[in-house]
Amino acid sequence: MKKVAVIGGGSGIFPVTSALKHLPVAISTIITVSDSGGSTGRIRDEFGFQPIGDLRQSLAALAEDETQEWIRKLLLYRFDRGTELKGHNLGNLILTALQDMTGDTDEALQKAASIFRIEGDVIPATKENVDLKVVYEDGSVIVGEDHLDAETSNPKKIDHIELVPEATLNPRAQTAIEAADFIIIGPGDFYASILPALAPRGTREAFANTKAEIIYIMNLMTRHTQTRDMSASDHVAEIEEFIGTPVSSIIMNNQTIPGETLDRYGKYHEHPVIDDISDDARLLRAPLLSDITYTQSENDSAHRSMLRHDSQKLIAILEAIIK
Repeated sequence: MKKVAVIGGGSGIFPVTSALKHLPVAISTIITVSDSGGSTGRIRDEFGFQPIGDLRQSLAALAEDETQEWIRKLLLYRFDRGTELKGHNLGNLILTALQDMTGDTDEALQKAASIFRIEGDVIPATKENVDLKVVYEDGSVIVGEDHLDAETSNPKKIDHIELVPEATLNPRAQTAIEAADFIIIGPGDFYASILPALAPRGTREAFANTKAEIIYIMNLMTRHTQTRDMSASDHVAEIEEFIGTPVSSIIMNNQTIPGETLDRYGKYHEHPVIDDISDDARLLRAPLLSDITYTQSENDSAHRSMLRHDSQKLIAILEAIIK
């Protein structure tokens, strides 16, 4: 059975992981742990554990569509009532309890997978408690992923991101990368989810030691506070800079986005990622849009994408690559 490692943030790679569940592969997801907003941020501030929102999303994605539907629903359920519980996610609370009982996020995730009988590994990119540090081209700095969307009218251009304090790649993540037959990066928030998952010290060395084919799934839209004016080739170049090696395949949507959806994104100054890649045999274009437009809960304070990749459409293109 082929081994596939998926790297990024929970909500971004959710449809990818869901698609892979339909293929005969062993799945490991390597997840960023620098989230500091929403329910995750509230729990992190109170308990001091690693943030578990993206980890919980990845655990839910590994649940089977039919036989474990209610497990997935439980992990994704968000309270809309109650003074203290309103806005919290039930899966976040369950994982926090397991963190408190085991004293270790890695062990908590393995216990959760065992309790819910979920196949696949969910691995924090680092075992250390870290924050996202964003350095802008003018030299200014912010610390905390939740501050990334604070300035939306005229945001500065990002130069690079770091993790603070400097963190080391989780040994389990290193093993998953080096043992993988295929590594899938993205999609997801570029500077808030994808690059932080690749930022721990030792990641480039792990990629240097793997024989895996590396697949990059391009985001559908830009993010005004992160990737405005970044084309497809810009995304690829920065990913390759982080991992220290070329990607083997680039998957990009070529399905027309409905005008109404474009208008909704336009209000936030966000637009489809420009396809400026030509004469590159690595690029695979396919219609990949989900027919469902995501509606965010009024009790969810984090910034969410309205448009997502469709897991069913991803199955065919991934099946063609992963042989």
